Amino acid sequence: MGDSGRRAIAEYWDAAAAAFDEEPDHGLRAEPVRAAWVRRVRGWMPGGGAADVLDVGCGTGSLSLLLAADGHRVTGVDLAPRMVGRARAKLVAAGLTARFLVGDAGAPPLGDESFDVLLSRHLVWTLPEPERALRAWVRLLRPGGRLVLVEGRWRETGRAATSPYPAGAGRLPWGGGVRAEELAEAVRPLVSELRIEPLGGEAELWGGPVDDERYALVARR
Repeated sequence: MGDSGRRAIAEYWDAAAAAFDEEPDHGLRAEPVRAAWVRRVRGWMPGGGAADVLDVGCGTGSLSLLLAADGHRVTGVDLAPRMVGRARAKLVAAGLTARFLVGDAGAPPLGDESFDVLLSRHLVWTLPEPERALRAWVRLLRPGGRLVLVEGRWRETGRAATSPYPAGAGRLPWGGGVRAEELAEAVRPLVSELRIEPLGGEAELWGGPVDDERYALVARR
């Protein structure tokens, strides 16, 4: 993806930053929603103390905040500067520490084998080159590290998925979301273990019932 495509995507998400946390599962402002994500995120972390966690496509930092509150060493990366600014402010307001970087979530500007866990939520559908990103993400994990992808298929009605981005940002191979089986097929050659955890039936995660496919893919390098 060229510089013009990155700018188009960054501008799209910058424009969305101000209202982003109004969605229940983005801002986690309601206690039942927040508590549900705390339980899930804790279940995805390894035992044995603090971990180095990369929240890739961190947005406004809601999951980074949960991770930092549990004592993990958190790095967040997002292409949109306004999203990163809100994430930094959110952690400061909570009295917590994390490192946030403006950068391409599909190719994070970080060293290989730097993290125990890489977490992303609702990100792969937004990427022009998702399979390239998956390979880059696995390389960032230490041996035995965990890859946690919270994803879904948003348009079950059969309507054609279209890119939300302006012209020039590139096509989205998984625009509208990706089914668990398809994502697992792409990830499986890169990892040693993989499982799918269905999430669509857990209404508290989303602030209410959902009728589309939602899941977490959890894998070990």
